[in-house]
Amino acid sequence: MELIHALDFLKLKDVSGGWVDAVWDFEFTETEPLDAAIVIKNGSKEFKTLYSHLLPYMTDTEVSPLGTDGASQSVWTVFGDNGVSVKSLVAVLSYFVLGGKSKTASVQQRISALQASSLYLLLLGIPGSVVNKMFHQILFDTCLNTVSNCWPQSLVKKRKKDTLKSSQADGKRSKPYRKDDDEMDVDEDEEQDEEVHFSPQDLLKIREGVVLLVKSLLRLLLKFPLKDEPQSADNCVQMFAKLTNFEPVIGELSFGAGQDIDDMRTMPELAYYGLWLLCSSNHGDEKVSLRRVFHRVLYVILMMSKGESGKPSLMMATQAVLAARDQAIGFVSYVVDELKEPALPFLRILLQHISFRMVDKTDYRTCGAQAVAKLLAKMPCGDYASFIKWLFDYSRQSKVAYRMFALDVSMALLEQPEREANEDVDAELVSFLSHRFLVHNMVFGRRSDASPTVRGHALTCLAQCLELPSMNGTRSIKELFSTTSAQTVLDGEGSDGTLNSQTTQKTFKTLPFKTIEITNNDHASFESKDTMALLKRRVSDPKTNVRKCALQAMMGLLKHNVIMLSEGNLTVLSERTRDPALSVKKKALQCLMDLLTAHPENSLVQKAWLRGVVPAVVDAESSVQEKALECLEQTILSQVKSHGSYSYRDSQQTLTWDLLGLLCDHCQDLGRYFSRAFTMWSKQNKFTAAFINNLISHTEAEHAAGAWLLLSKVASSCPRLDYGKILDAWDDLVRSKNVTVTTSCHILCVIGDIGEHLNEDTKSRIVEDIITWLKSFEMPLEVISASVETLCRLGKAEAVSDTQTFLNQHCGELVSVCEAYLSGVILNENGAQNLNEDLVVKHLYTLGVASLHCPSKVGKRIVLLVQSVLTSSVEQQSEGSEELACSQPLSQFKASSMPSSVRAHAVITLGKLCLQHEELTRKYLPAFARELELCSELAVRSNVVVVMCDLCVRYTNMVDRYIPNVSACLRDKEPLIRKQTLTMLTNLLQEEFVKWKGSLFFRFIAVLVDSDPTIASLCEYCLVHLLLKKNPVMFSQHFIECIFHFNSYEKHKTYNKFPQVASEKAKFSLKGAQNKERRFTIYRFLLVHFTDAQRFNITIKISQNILACFVDGELPLDGDGAVVLAETFGILSLKEIKLSALSGAAGAGGDEPQEDEQMAMAKAVMQVAQKKVVSQVQKKVFIESMIPIIINLKSMLEQKRSPVLKDLMGYLQLTMQDYRSEVKEFFAADEQLAVEMEYNLKMYEKEMEAQMAHCSLGGDAASGGTPILGSPAPASAHRLLQTGFATPQPVGPSHLLTQRLAQSDRKGGDLMGYLEARRQPAKQRSGPHRSWVMVTGDRNFTPLHGSVKPKGGVCDRAISTPQGNINEVTFGEGVSAIFSDRRTGSKTGEEGRVLQLISPDQQTPVPRQWNVQSPLNQKRTRQIPQ
Repeated sequence: MELIHALDFLKLKDVSGGWVDAVWDFEFTETEPLDAAIVIKNGSKEFKTLYSHLLPYMTDTEVSPLGTDGASQSVWTVFGDNGVSVKSLVAVLSYFVLGGKSKTASVQQRISALQASSLYLLLLGIPGSVVNKMFHQILFDTCLNTVSNCWPQSLVKKRKKDTLKSSQADGKRSKPYRKDDDEMDVDEDEEQDEEVHFSPQDLLKIREGVVLLVKSLLRLLLKFPLKDEPQSADNCVQMFAKLTNFEPVIGELSFGAGQDIDDMRTMPELAYYGLWLLCSSNHGDEKVSLRRVFHRVLYVILMMSKGESGKPSLMMATQAVLAARDQAIGFVSYVVDELKEPALPFLRILLQHISFRMVDKTDYRTCGAQAVAKLLAKMPCGDYASFIKWLFDYSRQSKVAYRMFALDVSMALLEQPEREANEDVDAELVSFLSHRFLVHNMVFGRRSDASPTVRGHALTCLAQCLELPSMNGTRSIKELFSTTSAQTVLDGEGSDGTLNSQTTQKTFKTLPFKTIEITNNDHASFESKDTMALLKRRVSDPKTNVRKCALQAMMGLLKHNVIMLSEGNLTVLSERTRDPALSVKKKALQCLMDLLTAHPENSLVQKAWLRGVVPAVVDAESSVQEKALECLEQTILSQVKSHGSYSYRDSQQTLTWDLLGLLCDHCQDLGRYFSRAFTMWSKQNKFTAAFINNLISHTEAEHAAGAWLLLSKVASSCPRLDYGKILDAWDDLVRSKNVTVTTSCHILCVIGDIGEHLNEDTKSRIVEDIITWLKSFEMPLEVISASVETLCRLGKAEAVSDTQTFLNQHCGELVSVCEAYLSGVILNENGAQNLNEDLVVKHLYTLGVASLHCPSKVGKRIVLLVQSVLTSSVEQQSEGSEELACSQPLSQFKASSMPSSVRAHAVITLGKLCLQHEELTRKYLPAFARELELCSELAVRSNVVVVMCDLCVRYTNMVDRYIPNVSACLRDKEPLIRKQTLTMLTNLLQEEFVKWKGSLFFRFIAVLVDSDPTIASLCEYCLVHLLLKKNPVMFSQHFIECIFHFNSYEKHKTYNKFPQVASEKAKFSLKGAQNKERRFTIYRFLLVHFTDAQRFNITIKISQNILACFVDGELPLDGDGAVVLAETFGILSLKEIKLSALSGAAGAGGDEPQEDEQMAMAKAVMQVAQKKVVSQVQKKVFIESMIPIIINLKSMLEQKRSPVLKDLMGYLQLTMQDYRSEVKEFFAADEQLAVEMEYNLKMYEKEMEAQMAHCSLGGDAASGGTPILGSPAPASAHRLLQTGFATPQPVGPSHLLTQRLAQSDRKGGDLMGYLEARRQPAKQRSGPHRSWVMVTGDRNFTPLHGSVKPKGGVCDRAISTPQGNINEVTFGEGVSAIFSDRRTGSKTGEEGRVLQLISPDQQTPVPRQWNVQSPLNQKRTRQIPQ
């Protein structure tokens, strides 16, 4: 009776039967309010009491309450005996259940709904519930949904917001989350309706209710089979899947069927137990159950939240979500271990769907790849190899995210032990088990992927393979780089099914949880190429991310000795520190540091490190400077210890002194950058007294050279030094003959730095030593320069006059000594015979260095002596022009017989003299210009270029007129002079000492096609990265003039009118067909670096300044004019001149992270809208400015029968492809031209279809598979599209147009001229295009795509009488192209066809009138009354 008393609070007897029937009639979707007199309180205590009395009836019938006769009673009997209506009980429970659905339900209502749902599930589990018709699917599903309805949605919303923040923070760019309109409306309604707030105690009570409901459901599943209720079973799985990440779990979950439900405390534990129960055959077919459970677990592994409908939403990758993912993986592993064979097919499906549904975010991809690897470990070898084969095909799908994920999975699998084949594995699948396959095919196979993101990731994975603890990956990579022989990638043949492009694009909602089968015809293979060469190409890839990843890969290969530590390989790393991209420069610096750490003893690595790090100190980016300074400080500055504590076993100290030794010996050219580093450090007070003392302690040891190098850099920043040791070193230097040149210069530099701290006696002694040393002329040139510089610093005084007096005294003395010696050599008749070349060079060099400090001591005699050394030979003078000979001031001297090195140094000395005397500069500039033109000695010409460019800085206006002479050296026969001239001119242009005047730009841009690729590359760098940034419009300003200049066309009234010498014209000329490709290389380079606005404007300017000039007769259409006009149409046909907004280049960046589907769709919509707007503007301009000129120009070309007509038509056909449906609108002024364009475009499309069909058939024959739509055309297709037409065109369909035009011109012959002559008087309109006319006189005639039927057809017909479904025909005027078998006047046996033409003397016959009436007229005739 306790059970009956427990039911009293529900007041079942007071509930009317009508109300109960209404609830059942509405199928528990809604309930009417109870009578006001019936008040049922929401008491959780009463529900618990009732639950406790009903529970024994469900758990075990033996412990059920006993009846009066001592036997166990059924609860249904108890209900019947006491008049309790089961139907009323269910209706009242549903009243509580539905009361908790409202978003504004109170805490007590929610708890009551959960407890009522638990009671209903408990009743269902009691034997006899089926007989009593307790089960109702809608009510059952509503009870299951009570968990999500009663748990506060505000917590779910908070998770969503966190998810959005995480997704926006992931990657380089934030991606705004865009929900569907319906979802947005729902969320707004929720925010408005839900105003209930819950305390922690309330949440705890609700959780207890959820636990009670879940346990009740678990007990029900143990007793009540859902085999006949698949929808309910699916809802159970959905609810359990949501509960897997309901709350975090401390420790690891244990899965198994032997667990007690009452002992389970956490929600995930209960949920996974429920999922395990639903995997059994009690609740349906085992395959269906496994598919259902794995499908829901899929989203937990993907870290997604999946509702009843709609696309899954990504969850924030918190520790709780990651733990739930790991638990799901553990559950799947447990199911596979328990069920074995039946679960393997669904495990494969699960792995396939993880692969296809993985989002393209780095963190999620990594977690997904680890999940796939863990679950694959549960597969036997045969299934494992089969899945790897599927994964290989999956890795070659068109979607970038798939290929990226395949790489991540491969890396995760490489971390696992390698599998060995057993007897169960098919022979064709054995190769898929090895790590070698993963490295060679899955990772390295993506090295040349079309996507830069995939290419870069593949290279990163290649580098990571070398860091794996297993040696299998390293061994496989060594195989790749140990030989250049061809290694074939497995072909991916024999796939079990086909996944077309539509299948791969299906959404999460529509893609069924079934096996995904792929057929891939991408039979990629390793060609017989050097893999090292390919890696170097990737280091120079156009995409920044690929270059970074290639550097990482190359560093790993060098670090692990996979490739040789050669100078060439190391140079690749060091050169990337000067990459245009900031991130690549930083990556290169980091790679060099890592490589130096791995191989500190290798001299080549040390040299590469210096070549890369030291110049980065003066980088334009401050962050790169800081990184370089950090590397230098870490490696050099911080490792200087005292000589007493030095040990050769200390690798760091040894490395430091090795690097300093290289700077003193093989890398002296880096001294200027190294000095900049110390200048920056001095501002940061990096040089402590201990550091200086440590340096000085090494000046007399084995590392003296490096110590003096550092001292020379820091002495000026350190006021307190041990002057005694420095002066002792100076004395040793003066006395010793064994001190190296570099160390001598460094000691002299230190002496100059400490000079102001020395007393006068010491200074005088040092000055005397230096003068004596200089007068001996035994020192190398570098020491002479350093000595004079130190002498000047020692003579520096507070008063400028005192300093100058000192310099005049000592430097003047040196000048006098040099003058006396050179006089004896040059003016003495026998002096040149006994010439000591080295001594003369040292005197000239000393004279130049000293004269800079005492210009007043330089007399005319000295100048005449130096210029006499430069006097050209008599033969050279005779070859020069009269103008140059008159301006040559050296012609008064006899021919010079001095060696080349002496003359080269004389140029430098004379340049230094000119720097101090303006009148000398004005006098000798013509002499320098003459030497540039006539001198045959490399060293002399090179020094003259340097001198003239230096003089340009000092005397800009004076040297400006000689810039053409300097720029002429850009075409010098010696690469060294061309490179030096390019560098010097770039510096002058950067500092604006030289302007883009005259022919300078065209000479500079012509270096792009230099025969030496290194010089051409340097020119490109100078133009794009140095000069274009300073003047962004310089390319567009000079483009039109480039067309005239490079074709040597001077008939235009404005362009190409600057003065040039004939010899210089010939030197820089690119005229002629043989140079056409070089000219178009320049045009393409310029156009590539145009902005869209510049491309748009240049098209208009070309039509106005070139095409219109030919139409107006300003430019004659002669031979040269035809070349310029044809070239203009070739330029207008280039793909580089098309606007990037129309061609799609603007959105083709590969460095950006891959976007999800919504963002990709939004971006595509924006691009379409932008393209439409730009296209309309361009269309308007084309109609207004281009079409009238084109029509007039075409008419003029036809009249003159110019061959340029085919270029014009080729340009029109390419242009009109973008306006295929608007041809008649464009050419409304010329209907005939419109018809021609329509016809030609149709013929072109047919030819393209034939070509593609042919290529597809060829591909099928080769691969034996079915071609995939959207796959790139094979190489053979590109070869088929190439033609001999000279105008450079982008490789692709455009070649077919020009090819057909050229063929039609050859076939037209004289007939075209006759036809046009016949047609012109009528209306002065253009006749049919030449490609329409077919002249056939030989057996090799090929009909024009069915327009004319060949012999053997149905009949021979005229071109004006089509038959059947011939659509492309031409109705010509005054021509009959009937082919006949009659052979008039032909020899016996001659085969051929004769084209019957009308004589020019006869009049054109009147066309036959066809007896055709309009049906409309006939109808009207019948309607007329008789």
